[in-house]
Amino acid sequence: MPLTETRLRALKPKDKPYKVADDRGLYIEVSPSGGKLWRFRYRIGTVEKKLSIGSYPEINLKDARQAAYEARVKVASGGDPAMEKRKQKIRSEFLSAQTFEAVAREYIDEMMVQNGRADATIIKANFFLDQLTDAIGNRPIDEIEPFEVLAPLKRLEAKGKHETAKKTRSFASRVFRYAVATTRCKGDPTNMLRGALITPKAKHYAAILEPKDLGGLLRAIQDYTGNFITRYALLIAPHVFVRPGELRHAEWKEIDLEEGVWRIPEGKMKARRPHAVPLSTQVVGYLREFAEMVGTEGYVFPSARTSVRPMSENTLNAAFRRMGFTKDEVTAHGLRATASPNGSAASQRSASTSAARCLSRSTSSRQKSTGTTARNVPANCKLRSAGNGGWQALRRPKRQAFTARLTSPACPGRGA
Repeated sequence: MPLTETRLRALKPKDKPYKVADDRGLYIEVSPSGGKLWRFRYRIGTVEKKLSIGSYPEINLKDARQAAYEARVKVASGGDPAMEKRKQKIRSEFLSAQTFEAVAREYIDEMMVQNGRADATIIKANFFLDQLTDAIGNRPIDEIEPFEVLAPLKRLEAKGKHETAKKTRSFASRVFRYAVATTRCKGDPTNMLRGALITPKAKHYAAILEPKDLGGLLRAIQDYTGNFITRYALLIAPHVFVRPGELRHAEWKEIDLEEGVWRIPEGKMKARRPHAVPLSTQVVGYLREFAEMVGTEGYVFPSARTSVRPMSENTLNAAFRRMGFTKDEVTAHGLRATASPNGSAASQRSASTSAARCLSRSTSSRQKSTGTTARNVPANCKLRSAGNGGWQALRRPKRQAFTARLTSPACPGRGA
């Protein structure tokens, strides 16, 4: 006899659990404590199974029958409603533990640290995560809505940090895409935020571009009286045109003083390609002098506090400030802009590809695949000999004609 609401309310607990059938496999089980639980009984082949639907009166008779009907439809189509419910429960528990912060830290460790990304890149990634942690760090990543990500980004914008907001959104997008790839998220909510942020104005690193001003900088470096490690880094930096982080992380094992080439492994390069830097005879001379003082083990420019860590990222810029140059006049990274081709349009065209190679800026798909290696550093490159003449000409207070360029047309570093 099918159940009714009146009969359900009248069911009383007994010493042992008992069942009262409704219809077509649906029944209610009454426990000694008085609880009433809906269950649906069905068969998969010869095996009898039970599906828990919920407790009464939270689930009334009408809803219980609807749930039982839906379960019968799944069984008829070859499904197993109890197994599906168990899987859904496991997935829900799994996803609830997959917070944005947990997935982001896993992404940083698995996709950045393990892939050998530079320390500075890892530090920046953790900084971007810190901007988002308070807002969405503890939220299950599969439940985060676009407006939740937008809120902390707008707070950054309100402080005038437009570039930080842009890069933080980009980092969040990478984390969400990683979550999608690892089946913990259905989509990237930051896609909806394209156009929602103020586009930051491009801000270039301060650099000296005029030859006469460059001569003053070189003379100031030559006369620098600070830490001797810093002085040698400053002396070499204008000749090699690498990024400050690449210079700071240079190791003696990467430098061949006999061949005059510094081979930077791909793990230290922004473009993740190995890069070969031709060294002028002047730079080789500086390095030989420096090696006699510090040896040839570990970092070329170690920290002043410990030899197992490289020089601080602020050391060179602090030295420029000590020499009297403001942050709007010159920066360590700005030396790369100083090295870029300048002058006539013809010289720019002839030097653009070679400068890009020395600066590790690809100008073609072929260069992107090969990078700058020892094989494409010409043997007759005059960079090493020109290093003594070109820069020294600029150091003279009465500068000679700026025709004594740093390199020859045959050198991949011409104008770089």
